[in-house]
Amino acid sequence: MAVVVRAGAAPLMWLGAGAAGAGLLPAGLTGRRIGVLAGAAAFLVAAAVVAGVRRGRYTALTGSASRAGRHDVLQDRAVSVRGWRRGHRWWLLLAFLAAFGSAFAVPAAGGLVLAGCGLGLWLKAAWLGRRERAGGALLWVRVDWLDGRGGGPAGKAVRGYRSTGVAAGDAAPGGARRRTAAPV
Repeated sequence: MAVVVRAGAAPLMWLGAGAAGAGLLPAGLTGRRIGVLAGAAAFLVAAAVVAGVRRGRYTALTGSASRAGRHDVLQDRAVSVRGWRRGHRWWLLLAFLAAFGSAFAVPAAGGLVLAGCGLGLWLKAAWLGRRERAGGALLWVRVDWLDGRGGGPAGKAVRGYRSTGVAAGDAAPGGARRRTAAPV
């Protein structure tokens, strides 16, 4: 489940950094200095908001997690990341274009907001990873609940999480790649 949260972090941070760097080229309406300062403040606010939104829902779903059954379909980390990025590629492109386009008004601010959203997702995945380590179990979302218009791993379609041991799958707690091979 933290894998799906973390899947958007890297593309948002990289696209945001690229848009902020390219956004420094035009002077914009406000000037570069004001644009960068406003963008830095917006970066911090966006990171805090994205990291904090829906924490109550995540906590409630984590508390009611049931053990994964034999017939539950749980995807590998790479498949989940690839699926999320393919499903959201047009939104990522539109977000990049909007961030770059906003540079003509406020240089670098839109890109820094985008990067802040990516940092917020990474912080949320790290928070979920700490909860997984404390509980001694990886949390999973059923694949069929993620595919619909449910709003992600804490959306309306998700009625509960599944849990497995921390050695299951190819993801470490928090959605990162497992550094060592999983025991057989």
